[in-house]
Amino acid sequence: MTGSSGGGLDDGPPKAGGADEGSSITRFAGVGLQFALSILVFVYAGQWLDRKLGTPPWLLLAGVFVGGAGSFYSMYRKLMAAQAQDEAARKAKREGLR
Repeated sequence: MTGSSGGGLDDGPPKAGGADEGSSITRFAGVGLQFALSILVFVYAGQWLDRKLGTPPWLLLAGVFVGGAGSFYSMYRKLMAAQAQDEAARKAKREGLR
């Protein structure tokens, strides 16, 4: 018996709409949390620097934009990697049918 990410028997590649769909949902649910936390961290850092340097609200605004841009870039990379992985799985499935 070999373990799989779902904790059951390893029955080969995941089926559409099967147990793997749940793991992709949880994987991408973390993207939203990462997005929010990244912005909050940069906002806090911007506020702290503004208090230290006496430059309100400029570093706070910069923190919002840097956090948002970094989050969007991270989200884009994860989605493109998932798309490439999905495309590779489709190609392998098509090659397997021939």
